[in-house]
Amino acid sequence: MTPETSSAPVLLEVDNLSTWFDTVAGIVKSVNGVSYQVRAGQTLGVVGESGCGKSVTALSIMRLLAMPPARFAGGEVRYRGTNLLALSEKQMRDIRGNRISMIFQEPMTSLNPVLTVGRQIAETVMVHQKVGKREAMARATEMLRLVQIAEPQRRVNEYPHQLSGGMRQRVMIALALACNPEVLIADEPTTALDVTIQAQILDLLRGLQEKLGMGIVMITHDLGVVAESCQRVVVMYAGRKVEEAPVAELFDRPLHPYTRALMASMPSMNSAERLTEIPGMVPPLTQLGPGCSFAPRCAYATDRCRREMPALRALGEDHVVACFEAERVASDALGKLERVVA
Repeated sequence: MTPETSSAPVLLEVDNLSTWFDTVAGIVKSVNGVSYQVRAGQTLGVVGESGCGKSVTALSIMRLLAMPPARFAGGEVRYRGTNLLALSEKQMRDIRGNRISMIFQEPMTSLNPVLTVGRQIAETVMVHQKVGKREAMARATEMLRLVQIAEPQRRVNEYPHQLSGGMRQRVMIALALACNPEVLIADEPTTALDVTIQAQILDLLRGLQEKLGMGIVMITHDLGVVAESCQRVVVMYAGRKVEEAPVAELFDRPLHPYTRALMASMPSMNSAERLTEIPGMVPPLTQLGPGCSFAPRCAYATDRCRREMPALRALGEDHVVACFEAERVASDALGKLERVVA
């Protein structure tokens, strides 16, 4: 974290959040005691493989989960000190899309196919900013220009299917930023885009953040994206946070076996060696045992790991990890971490 962002105000705080789903197969503990915070001007990366709880945490923040089957089993989500989970739906609508916005994973399914992109942006502006249609459409055109879409006056009247994948993603960003939110949650914003467009989208978000001073939660499975765009990183596994650190510290000294395994499995243009795979599978979230959820896949696991759930503890300045064997992991040189940021 830079000195500028370390002293910036905390905008969003997830405090010991648990989001569970009641199903016929049992209770699915998708998010189980997760905590993190986002400051103004900071980008926080949240990483982990599919099913670890990254997106459910984001949807919990936005209060966009169907209840039931979902329910909040504990914790709070605070925006500038106000617990969002305690607000009425009407109060939450004043914040959602206005003070806190979200870019969803797949723009083709998130955008309404029968409305022009301009109208979709304008409707958001009219709801939250209480302005007329003409002013809202002017704002929509301005937003398309802001996200660097060519010929915004023409594109504002086009439908999602008339745009390329990269342009649709830019429209999603314009839609999310139309009301100048303080917090932006970006859920896999570069998925399914080629690497050139990915770089453009990340540069765009970085530039808009500098201009607007917003905090960003960057949800991704791509450690390259994290290395390029984030100041802090939270690593999640099976619904829990297993490690958190500043991005440079995490890449230099990963302390959790899962974090190290993720880094070792990243491809590199500079190496012809076979990638290291993580053995086994993520356990079903209805069948989590008493111990560490990663223990069945972990080369460092002991009997204690299988019996007890490790709590988060500090190892070094501003670096926390949930692992009994973190010191042993740290002493083992993984090597070749440069492949991630090459």
